Amino acid sequence: MTDTIRTLLVDDQELIRLGFRLVLEAESDIEVVGEAADGESAVRACRELEPDVVLMDVRMPRLDGVAATERIVAAQPAVRVLVLTTFDLDEYVIGALRAGAGGFLLKDAQRAELVAAVRAVHRGDAVLAPAVTRRLLPALLGDGPSGAAPASSSPPATDPAAALTERERDVFRAMGRGLTNAEIAAELFLGESTVKTHVGRVLAKLGARDRVQAVILAHRHGYV
Repeated sequence: MTDTIRTLLVDDQELIRLGFRLVLEAESDIEVVGEAADGESAVRACRELEPDVVLMDVRMPRLDGVAATERIVAAQPAVRVLVLTTFDLDEYVIGALRAGAGGFLLKDAQRAELVAAVRAVHRGDAVLAPAVTRRLLPALLGDGPSGAAPASSSPPATDPAAALTERERDVFRAMGRGLTNAEIAAELFLGESTVKTHVGRVLAKLGARDRVQAVILAHRHGYV
């Protein structure tokens, strides 16, 4: 991990990129290493610059943010993608999360929310705005109105959390509610480093790629 969070800004609107750059570069631990105005440029920039976090718009020319996210995550699994969305673009967010994005952020987010989201994604937390999560979960679980294809035709017959210890189940439930490591630590009276260890074990035992998949599993199997 580098001393600063190397961030790539991807949006087809220059003024939005400028606004994000001004906010992020005011932070001592965040460095904007590049910008891209479309998905193809984003994929190329990721390959050349190797950022830690990508702020990815979804509606762009040449290659949209969903396809770009899929290519980036496939080629560079260590890169974390934070999708930028609005309330009327749910179907794009669902596609991006399935493509491997680490979370999503509303485009009208406040300065503190943007900075916190970048830091959270960088350390491996899922950034799932609660208000939007409630709208997206039905579609992510395969029974929503968005028109997105379900993740599977039917829920798995076995309990994915069967191998978890009781403490790991507590952590799994908290993850399913979208809590960060710090929030889980406070709720369960644990140290953050201990929570981080538990989260890693939960993801490994679930066979989940990231926290977003863990959230979906928690809701699908009634842990939340």
